[in-house]
Amino acid sequence: ETPGQGYRAERRAVREILVKVGASVLHTHGYRPDVMDSGVATRLGIPRVTTVHGFTGGGRKNRFYESLQRRVFRKFDGVIAVSAKLGRELVANGPPDSVVHVVRNAFPSDGKATDRATARSALGLPADKQVVGWVGRLSHEKAPDVFVQAAAAVSAENVHFSVIGSGPELERCRGLASELGLSDRVHFHGQLDGAGTLLKAFDALALTSWTEGTPMVLLEAMARGVPVVSTAVGGIPDVVSDDEAWLMEAGDVAGISGAMTAILQNRDLAASKATSARGRLECDFSIDSWVDRHVEIYHSLSES
Repeated sequence: ETPGQGYRAERRAVREILVKVGASVLHTHGYRPDVMDSGVATRLGIPRVTTVHGFTGGGRKNRFYESLQRRVFRKFDGVIAVSAKLGRELVANGPPDSVVHVVRNAFPSDGKATDRATARSALGLPADKQVVGWVGRLSHEKAPDVFVQAAAAVSAENVHFSVIGSGPELERCRGLASELGLSDRVHFHGQLDGAGTLLKAFDALALTSWTEGTPMVLLEAMARGVPVVSTAVGGIPDVVSDDEAWLMEAGDVAGISGAMTAILQNRDLAASKATSARGRLECDFSIDSWVDRHVEIYHSLSES
């Protein structure tokens, strides 16, 4: 490990590793390695590739970091975007189309999952109530407040809501739930390891984000047969259509609430969409095809 700002030591360590293993390609993820470390590969004559999962915007500091990252993409030999929309945005902002590759996230559809009763018990959720879940970082771009507002608009008193995750919006969302009279029906569980294995606790999963790449929790829900209502942002429409989920506009509290209610009231339709979603996952988002696509990109870079 290197200190938080030990950039020289970090780059030196990266160089030593690349030389030691005889690397043909360096693949980085995230602002710091993209901006601070990837240039080491170029100086060694090694192609560099990065995976871009999306941009969150936010405060001035974060926007500055993201602007640096966007600029450095122009120097990469390969830039992998996790959605077609993100790929188009990257090309429009710098790197040429020839170096941008769209490789959507993958997920093993046979991944282990905790059964419904055990998952409910682990989360402390009532066994006899319907539950809509939300999983992610409680930050502005994920719009957890929209989820709480949509929960308040669900009229059925027997429906509970589960929020797994932590982040800067947690206390505000707790306060909002209290203001809306939902303190006894919205459960905040905090950050949990292996949250994806607990999704069978839910009768539905809601994704309320303002912006996304290709969220892993969506793929996890598809693998576990959990019906989904989601905002149609980022790479999400690349993964599911109206045949496999309920897709809403970002910020549409009434629409998201109505979709939650539709899932809970029409279990046959919900099950049908969930089955279609699992079939699409197995067909289009397999781990094997994801690995093959990356290997293909590595070969093209190392042989050029």
